[in-house]
Amino acid sequence: MKNQYKLISLSAVLAASLALGGCANLSHHDRNVITGAGIGAVAGAVLTGGSSVGTVGGAAVGGVIGSTIRHR
Repeated sequence: MKNQYKLISLSAVLAASLALGGCANLSHHDRNVITGAGIGAVAGAVLTGGSSVGTVGGAAVGGVIGSTIRHR
């Protein structure tokens, strides 16, 4: 069981590393949208107790908010 947990943890770290590496060439606007969507998804999931509708709704609202933020 411990080996399975280690494998899952290693896979998650590897997937996160690859996903973040793909963000290197994004514009500030795109980063703001993605960050807003991520924060919104987490907030939506927390506020609705893990509801998928709340998660998707939070991601949509967060993405819109992230899109409106200007980078100086």
